[in-house]
Amino acid sequence: MLRGLDIRDMLIIDRLELTFQPGLNVLTGETGAGKSILLDCLGFVLGWRGRAELVRQGAEQGEVTAWFDLPAGHAAFAVLADAGISAEDELILRRVNTKDGRKTAWINDRRVSGEVLRALSETLVELHGQHDDRGLLNARGHRQMLDTYAQLDDDIAEVRSAWRSLSRARKRLSEAEALVAEAKAEEDFLRHAVAELDKIAPEPGEEATLDTQRRLMQAAERIIQDIAKAGEALGLNGAEGMVSDASRWLVGVADKAEGQLDPTLAALEQVMASLDEAQQGVSACLDALSFNPHELEEVEERLFAIRGLARKHGVLADDLSDFADGLRARLAVLDDSAADLAALQASVDESAADFGTKSDALHRKRVSAAAALDAAMSAELAPLKMERAIFATRITEGTPGPEGADDVAFTVATNPGAPAGPLNKIASGGELSRFLLALKVCLTQADAGLTMIFDEIDRGVGGATADAVGRRLAQLAQEGQILVVTHSPQVAALGGHHWRVEKRQDAQSTTSTVVPLDASARVDEIARMLSGDKITDAARHAARALIEA
Repeated sequence: MLRGLDIRDMLIIDRLELTFQPGLNVLTGETGAGKSILLDCLGFVLGWRGRAELVRQGAEQGEVTAWFDLPAGHAAFAVLADAGISAEDELILRRVNTKDGRKTAWINDRRVSGEVLRALSETLVELHGQHDDRGLLNARGHRQMLDTYAQLDDDIAEVRSAWRSLSRARKRLSEAEALVAEAKAEEDFLRHAVAELDKIAPEPGEEATLDTQRRLMQAAERIIQDIAKAGEALGLNGAEGMVSDASRWLVGVADKAEGQLDPTLAALEQVMASLDEAQQGVSACLDALSFNPHELEEVEERLFAIRGLARKHGVLADDLSDFADGLRARLAVLDDSAADLAALQASVDESAADFGTKSDALHRKRVSAAAALDAAMSAELAPLKMERAIFATRITEGTPGPEGADDVAFTVATNPGAPAGPLNKIASGGELSRFLLALKVCLTQADAGLTMIFDEIDRGVGGATADAVGRRLAQLAQEGQILVVTHSPQVAALGGHHWRVEKRQDAQSTTSTVVPLDASARVDEIARMLSGDKITDAARHAARALIEA
């Protein structure tokens, strides 16, 4: 509920503070007094798009502050929570516009974007008028209005859940079909590449092992002769034979040398052991270097094959094994595709059937709710002097989505037999006002905590019809808050709170202000609306009669 509005230096308003009340709040005044400016300022603080030039001439910036009471469970709390803003039962909006066009907004002293402000405003205020495209005239919102009227939140939640399941199943099937199509497009390549890799069957680290073997074999041909010569030089015809002879000669004379040769003999014994160890090493090396003449060719052939595959597929030789596994997995997708796609299609069919069942159930409830709404509208239109008009909620098959497969549009025919069409295409100005008011009365159960503004919705009607419009507005205001801008004395007389918008001029400036009216001033204002500038006693008497009726 809108509790107050503070405006500073906006358009022709220098400073204005208003305090609103629950129920029916009426704003009247001469044409051009500034009633539309007041709504422009409210729209500005709510983030609505409107006039480009808003700052009062001569001022550095304009500012509008609005404060609201929020009952428990108000829809605004969800928007605030999404924006990370804490709030209790009072909400304060403030927006500043500098003369160079920069706009800055705050919610409870927390700076916010215009997007957040607009999302919040949709839960706070609803504007209705003959040129309104934000509310009842916007056909894109008719389905939601019907659903809210029928209290179908739980049913829609089930349909949304079924739609999400169907969407996920379709996505899985689509992704699988894409993989299969991709695999089929490269099937020949995959099968040839896997066969080629399976034939070689490279192992991680094998390239380095083969390269070492190859280099060793190539070197063996060059060094094996020298190693063999070294072996001969260490053997009986070389060092071993000479050390053996020396040892034998010294042993023969050692007993006559009085122990002088003992260290020498010990050293020769160690030399013989070392020579034996050296000969074993040479023999082992010769054994290692000995290979089949075709072995080098085989090693080189496998090494070059592995390197060739690595170059061909653009991977490291050590990664060929993992690469082959990946190709096999892609082939498995293709080989197993028939069964997998059948299972995924079955899941899609099951989800589609579930969505269809829940969507059909939602459709039947919408049809029933549409009939109830049409009947309620018929009952509302009669007191508004439109008993021959026909309101019909048209439900047609639409594109399936998270809220079912129905398109909903409110249509009217102003007379029996006349073609039905959209509200704003068929009805005249006065008729449109009454259609909108009747529809709002029927839908009002869903708008707890929402301030509704009717901008000259009574234009084009008068007399008993204007009185009927006023009474319907008063009825609508019983459970909430209505602000109505009106030129109709019959409507103004039914207000619970009354303000007059005035334009004041002096030699230097023109300003607009809003004056709250007491009982006496209210009689004079309604008398002015009845008789014009000259207020007569008869007009005052008629005004009192309207107020007391």
